[in-house]
Amino acid sequence: MALGRNGLVTALDIGSTKVCCFIGRPENTGGRGGGMRVIGIGHQVAMGMRAGTVVDIDAAEEAVRGAVDQAERMAKEQVQQVLLSFSGGRPVSRLIDVETDIAGHEIGERDLKRALAQAHLLARRSAEGREILNVIPAGYCIDGTPGFREPRGMYGSRLGLRLHVVSAEVGPLRNLKLLAERCHLDISALVVAPYASGMSTLVEDEIDLGVTLIDLGGGTTDVAVFYDGHMVHTDQVPVGGNHVTNDIARGLSTSAAHAERLKTLHGSAVAGPDDEHAMVSVPRVGESGADAMQQIPRSMLIGIIQPRIEETLELVRDRLQASGLARTAGRRAVLTGGGALLTGVREHAARVLDKQVRVGRPLGVHGLAEATEGPAFAAAAGLLAYLDRGAGQGTMETMVEESLGDGRFQRLGRWFKENF
Repeated sequence: MALGRNGLVTALDIGSTKVCCFIGRPENTGGRGGGMRVIGIGHQVAMGMRAGTVVDIDAAEEAVRGAVDQAERMAKEQVQQVLLSFSGGRPVSRLIDVETDIAGHEIGERDLKRALAQAHLLARRSAEGREILNVIPAGYCIDGTPGFREPRGMYGSRLGLRLHVVSAEVGPLRNLKLLAERCHLDISALVVAPYASGMSTLVEDEIDLGVTLIDLGGGTTDVAVFYDGHMVHTDQVPVGGNHVTNDIARGLSTSAAHAERLKTLHGSAVAGPDDEHAMVSVPRVGESGADAMQQIPRSMLIGIIQPRIEETLELVRDRLQASGLARTAGRRAVLTGGGALLTGVREHAARVLDKQVRVGRPLGVHGLAEATEGPAFAAAAGLLAYLDRGAGQGTMETMVEESLGDGRFQRLGRWFKENF
C-alpha cells in the first residue's frame, strides 16, 4: 500500500454519526498496525450521511473537509491519499473456490496469478450489477489439503484457492468516491468497515480460533466473522445507535440532541434495582418555562432502550445462523463502535448471542488521545493497521489486476516478467 508523498498514512472513516481522520507515521517497532504513531487527529459530527451512505453531498463534504483539516493542522502536514472505510451499500459476502492444475512443479507467482484471475472472474460474473469492494484471501489448499497460508515454493498437482469477495451497491460506492474527489482526496484503498475494525481490535488467537466482530455503529450494525487467520464472512443489519436515539426522542417527546444526551449519560441496556427510584430530567420538545421539564424514572428510559438493543442483537444472531457460519464464528464476540460504550450492552450481547463477549479497543496504534482510543474509533485505527496486516490483500489485488490484462501487449509483458 503506497504511502503519501511525505511518508504518512491517512485513515478516513466516514460514518453515519461522525467523520474521523487519523494521520499516522510508520515506526520501525515491528508491532501491530505497522508500528503506526498517530500524529494528527480530526473528527466532526457527520452530516449528509445516513446508514453509511451519502444523502447530502454538500453537507458531507463540509464535515469531511473539517475533519481532515483538523488532522492536518495537528500533524502540520498536508495529505492527499487516504485509506477509506465503507459501511454503506448493503455489502454482500461470498466465498469463491477455484482449483488449478500445477502438474507437480514448484508453485510460483504465475500459478498464484492464474488461480487469482479465475477466482476474480467468477466473482465478477456473480456480482450481478454490484461493485467488488474487497478481495480478501481466505486460504490455500494443495492436493486437497487445506491450511496453507503461503504456497509459494511448495510442490503438488492441484492448487486450490479460496477468496472472500465483498461487493456493494454501485450507487452508494460511487457517491462516496465522488465525495472524496470533491474534497481533493485520492483513495489508496477502500476497506469494508468491519474488516478495518477487526484489524485494530482482534488478537491473533481470536482470528485463528474463530471470533465474531460486531460493529455497533450509528446507522448500521456491521458483522464480520474471522477464522483460521482470515475474515470469511461479513454482513450488515440496518439498525444502529441512531435508532435507539430516535426511539427515546419519540417515546419521551424530546429533541434528538437531548435524547442522545440521555442515552449517553443515563442509558443502559440492562435494568438495575434502583431504576424505579432514580429520576431523570427530560426537556419537552417545543416547550419553554416551567412546563418544559418533566421528571421520569430511569426505568422508563431503559424500557425504551432495551427492546431496540435486544432486537439488534437478535438480528445479528439470526443472520449468523442463516449464513451457516455460526460454528465457525466461535464462542467469542468482540463489540466495537460507539454503541459498545452503552452500559449493559456487553452483558446483553453475551446472553442473546450465547458467547463470551468483550469490548474491543484499538491495539498497536500509538499516540491516540484518551478521547479517541475507545471502540468508537476502531475502524479509523484499523485502517492504519491495514497497512501492515492488510498488505497481503493489496498485493493480491495487484496480482489479480495484472493477471486480468487481456490485450496482446499485456500478455507479452507478463510473458517477459515470468520468463526473464
